[in-house]
Amino acid sequence: MIHFRKMLQHLFLMILVVPFYQCVGQEKTIETSDTDYVFKKGDPDGIGKWYMDRQIAHVMGFQGMDWLERSNREEEENTSKLLRDMAIEPSDTIADIGAGSGYHVFKMAPMANEGLVYAVDIQDEMLAALNSKKESGANKNVAIVKGSEKSINLPENSVDKVLMVDVYHEFEYPIAMIASVKKALRANGKLYLIEYRSEDPNVPIKELHKMTEVQAVKEMKASGMRLEQNIGNLPWQHCMVFVKE
Repeated sequence: MIHFRKMLQHLFLMILVVPFYQCVGQEKTIETSDTDYVFKKGDPDGIGKWYMDRQIAHVMGFQGMDWLERSNREEEENTSKLLRDMAIEPSDTIADIGAGSGYHVFKMAPMANEGLVYAVDIQDEMLAALNSKKESGANKNVAIVKGSEKSINLPENSVDKVLMVDVYHEFEYPIAMIASVKKALRANGKLYLIEYRSEDPNVPIKELHKMTEVQAVKEMKASGMRLEQNIGNLPWQHCMVFVKE
C-alpha cells in the first residue's frame, strides 16, 4: 500500500510539473523564433531592438500625460484639421490605438455620435484617465479597451477607421500589432498613421520619435498595407492613410 501511495504521489507530481515546463518552453520558443527583429545597441532613446533598419523607441509613459493635454497642442499639431482629414461619419466605428489620456478620443466621439470610438491603451494609468473622462463627460459612445504589446484586442472586422497618433514607432512588436489592426479593419477600412516628419529637421522632436514616409511605407507594405495617400497639411506630422492590399 505504501509503495502504491508513492507511485500515485510521483504520478501527481508529473502531472503538475510536466505541463508547467511545456508551457515555459512553448513561450520561450514564441519569443525567440521571430527573426524579423535585430537586437543591438543604438540611440539611448530606443529599446535596443530594430525592425527594418529602424530602432524602436521607448514608450512614452503615463508621466507624460500633461504633455499630451498641453494647451498649445492644437496650435502645434492642428488636431482639428487632422480630424477633418479623417472624414468621420456619424455612424463610424473608430479605434484610437495608444489613446493615452483621450485627447483625440473625446473629440471624435461627438463626430461619430451614432457609432462607437474604441480607446485602446496598455498603461493602467492611461486607462484610468480615460475612464475618468468618460464618466464625467456626455459622450457615452466610447469603449475603453486594454491592449497588449502584440494586439489591439478588438474583434475581427469591427472598425471603419483606425487612428494611431505618434505611437507606431514605439510598438515593441510592430508586426503583430499591425496584423491585429489589419484583422480588426473592415474591408474598406482605413488606417490613419500620424507620425512626426523625420524628413524635416525643424520638427522639434527627438529623432527616434519621428518617421519618414519611405520607412513607414516599407514597414506597412511588409504587413500587407498600401499607402493610399499622405495628406500633407499638418504642421509637423505626416497624415498617412493606409488601406489593405
